[in-house]
Parts: sequence; structure tokens; C-alpha cells
Amino acid sequence: MAAAAVALSNGSGGDSKAEFAEIYSRLKEEMLEDPAFEFTDESLQWIDRMLDYNVLGGKCNRGLSVIDSYKTLKGVDVLRKEETFLACTLGWCIEWLQAYFLVLDDIMDNSQTRRGQPCWFRVPQVGLIAVNDGIILRNHISRILQRHFRGKPYYVDLIDLFNEVEFKTASGQLLDLITTHEGEKDLTKYNLNVHRRIVQYKTAYYSFYLPVACALLLSGENLDNFGDVKNILVEMGTYFQVQFFYRMII
Repeated sequence: MAAAAVALSNGSGGDSKAEFAEIYSRLKEEMLEDPAFEFTDESLQWIDRMLDYNVLGGKCNRGLSVIDSYKTLKGVDVLRKEETFLACTLGWCIEWLQAYFLVLDDIMDNSQTRRGQPCWFRVPQVGLIAVNDGIILRNHISRILQRHFRGKPYYVDLIDLFNEVEFKTASGQLLDLITTHEGEKDLTKYNLNVHRRIVQYKTAYYSFYLPVACALLLSGENLDNFGDVKNILVEMGTYFQVQFFYRMII
């Protein structure tokens, strides 16, 4: 738990962050003890280090938003132990998804650093093994959901939700990559409409919609009844990304 606690030590919401950090340690241990594969000592050490390096280190705003949204939907300040565990687990699934996206994104962009340290693929002896690590990160999400939610009535909805959001994000990434590469020769291909699609699909769905959608499913709601909520959250995500690009420019 020490690595997670240190990574989440800064900022507000201390109680939620402490609970969140504790759940990370449990989920990581479950992944390291997964009976589906006969791990060697070396592979266990690799995955242990890879998870701490890539899943931790961010602000965990996406993951923590699941807990806050669930509390708001239930109208309570404190969740029961089981409710806390399920909300934190879904929050960490989003953080795992974020790590998966970033590991591969850094390779595609040939980036140097991420969160103040070398990108994972630039760590000595990692290199393009990071591609497989990204695949492992994505598969961990499915393993976690299966282990803790398979008996829930909304399990299939959770699977569909994560698959849909991943598809939208990957499609936004594709648009970003091909537009940027071609845009080096013809900047007219990189216009405001294209930019909006990129930020909407690459960031808004998994950063803003996914946490709230997870909380809605935990609350027993049907996501089809919350189309307006989805639209508003996507707009918020688009605005957030526009601000991010603006700060980078100035």
C-alpha cells in the first residue's frame, strides 16, 4: 500500500484518497496472484514494477470521481464498506485504462517524459516490451471486472461501457495521429471541426463521462435514461481539453 499512499498523498479529500490507495494494493495483489497464468518470479517483479510506474503517479481525478459521483447519487457523505470497495474498484479500472492509453500513446508520439519521469518505454530494458505491458494493463481491467462484478445485474452494462469508451478513445487517437502526420504537409486538414472531434473522442468520454456512468450503474440506473447527462459531461471534457491545449500554447 505504501506506493499508492505516497502517490495519492497530495491534495484534498484525504479520507477518500486513503481508501482509494488501500484498494489499489488489494487489486494489484489479485493481479499478481491471478491463477490463469503461471508467473515466474521475474515476471511477477516486472508486472509489480510496471503497475506502480504507470497506474500510479497521476492525480487519480478520474478514479476518485466515481466515489464522489456515487455519494452524490445516493445522497450520502459516507458509503458502506462494500459500496466503497466497489466504487473504488471501478475507479481503479479507469486509472488502469488511463495507464494503458498513456503507455501506448507515449510510444506513438515518441515522447520523452510522462508525469515528471521517463516514459515507460524509455526506461532501460523496457523498450517495446511496453506494447505488451499496455495489453496486459487492458486485460487487467477485464479480470478485475470479472472477479468483482460478474454476479451483479449491471455486469454486462459495465463491460459494454468500458468497451465503448475504449473504442471512442482509440478512434480519437487515430484521428489525432493521421491528422497530425498529414497536417505537417497540409495544415488545412487540422481545422476546428477536426480538433473538436479529437478532443471529444480522445479525452472527454473516458475522463468525464466514464466515471459518472460507472457511478450510475452502481446505483442501478439505466444509462439510456441519462443521455443529457452524457452530452453535458462530454462538453465539459471538450472544454477541459481546449483549456489544456491553450495552457500549452501560452
